[in-house]
Amino acid sequence: MSNNFYNIMVPVDFTTKNKWGIAKAIELANAFNCNIHFVHVVSYIAFYTGHGFFHNEPVLDARIAREKLKELKEQYKDHICSNCTIEITLLHGNPSHELQEYIIRNSVDLVVMGLSRFNLLHRLWSAVTISTLMHKTNVPVLAVRASGLVSHFKKIVLPLNDHIPLRRIRMAAMLGRFFKSTIYLVSLKQKDGAHNLPVLSQTLEIFQSLTTVPVQSILLEGKNLARTTLEFSKKINADLIMINHIKEFFMPGWWSNLTRRMLSYGSNIPVLTVRHED
Repeated sequence: MSNNFYNIMVPVDFTTKNKWGIAKAIELANAFNCNIHFVHVVSYIAFYTGHGFFHNEPVLDARIAREKLKELKEQYKDHICSNCTIEITLLHGNPSHELQEYIIRNSVDLVVMGLSRFNLLHRLWSAVTISTLMHKTNVPVLAVRASGLVSHFKKIVLPLNDHIPLRRIRMAAMLGRFFKSTIYLVSLKQKDGAHNLPVLSQTLEIFQSLTTVPVQSILLEGKNLARTTLEFSKKINADLIMINHIKEFFMPGWWSNLTRRMLSYGSNIPVLTVRHED
């Protein structure tokens, strides 16, 4: 994993939630002197014509989408520093596939997505997008809501399960150096009195070998790692939570299991999802 961000992509569909992702992407671009890519995919809906076949129509006309992309670039061009650029791209086809191809083709280092506060369909679509991008591109995805627009990452929470997350450690160390953060390593006490002290202590040692940012390790009472992490993060007013895309970081409940609802969708705090290391 690189020690810097060079290209940050923001998928846009011209809804209100886009501005949360754009604002955070601009903040990070200015911090790391990197490029921002606004990407819109013209997708299609199929309807039955009554003559024995289906017809595809674009969800948003390509000409309108192109103009909206230009307006976005014009709106935010003065928000970025002189070393950064804003690229705009219009694609056609399946959004998930096209975004994957764009990420790989343009060496994107980070995807930043704004999440809707209320729209269930937007949340489900975002869940599918994050999940797919994790598996297909190996690129981290940062999910941001309106309430997550802090201008720093001073308190970073990194929950641990039963393994040492080297990718998250390296990224947390990088962000910690840039933002002069405190990193909190959290893990759950087990019902039988066992704990993850070996994982906590080894993770702490790795952090200390990589960076001088302060790191605290904490054992918490709780049954679900995602929920307990979220409660702890709220308590300390955390600015960022870093998770893997694995079941331990899914919110509890039948609906969460049905929709694969990660911690990202139960959190008003920005959540950075990194692909699980096999």
